[in-house]
Amino acid sequence: MNFSGFQYPKDVILQTVRYYVSYKLSYRDIEEIFTERGIKADHSTYNRWVIRFAPQIEMKARQKKRAVSGSW
Repeated sequence: MNFSGFQYPKDVILQTVRYYVSYKLSYRDIEEIFTERGIKADHSTYNRWVIRFAPQIEMKARQKKRAVSGSW
């Protein structure tokens, strides 16, 4: 994943995607959490990050996932 050209650090972007995907928080909830931590961004920015990076993260995770046995 290429994070060049983004104003925010890679860690903030990945944490935003994780909050949205794992905990089903709304973009406004995520905005509030990060505002409390001193990171200012609009909820639409978080939306764009999720749309852009969630499929890439899913693809990487599926590549690393180990095969499951077919028999019970």
